[in-house]
Amino acid sequence: MPAAQQVTEDQVYTALRKCMDPEIPVNVVDLGLIYGVKVAQGKDVDIKMTMTTRGCPLHDTLVSDVKRYVGKVPGIGSINVEIVWDPPWSLEKMNPAVREQLGFGKPKLRFQIDYEKSMPLKQGRFIKQEDGSMILANEKEQGFMVNEAIVDFWKSCDGTKTITQLTDQFSAKLGMPRQQVEQEVVQLVQQLLESELLKA
Repeated sequence: MPAAQQVTEDQVYTALRKCMDPEIPVNVVDLGLIYGVKVAQGKDVDIKMTMTTRGCPLHDTLVSDVKRYVGKVPGIGSINVEIVWDPPWSLEKMNPAVREQLGFGKPKLRFQIDYEKSMPLKQGRFIKQEDGSMILANEKEQGFMVNEAIVDFWKSCDGTKTITQLTDQFSAKLGMPRQQVEQEVVQLVQQLLESELLKA
């Protein structure tokens, strides 16, 4: 009988690179959220990871996404995801090239938006893949992996609501304090503009 295929840490990291953070469209590895991967008996995987913010309503989504992608590795056994808060996540943990690309750490946003006047309008299209993953494609047919929260937000950008109104809507929907949501909404608008999935 041939020996069962051994799962390697590299395979697990490759799978994790397909898993995007819901708030920042970057995979969890480049974002610095994965603190450790251990493979036991060649198949059982323990993943130690953190989140960008505590109390984030999207935690469950991210953990189930991680399990879904890692679960596709051939020969995988059990997958245990442990969320840790120490050491706390910070922008420094991100892959520097990705951080630069997203424009973090730069004082000036690349798009100057008037939150009270600008009414972002979605463009491009939404595609749901057979494996359940979601993609937003712009008019140049560049695809971006997203999750349900980002798709909901993108669909809400119908050109009739200002960024302030979108923030109010999401804060009520998520049941979270407005100032916490505002920062995430602004980041998301920036990223969707840069990906040409929104028109300001």
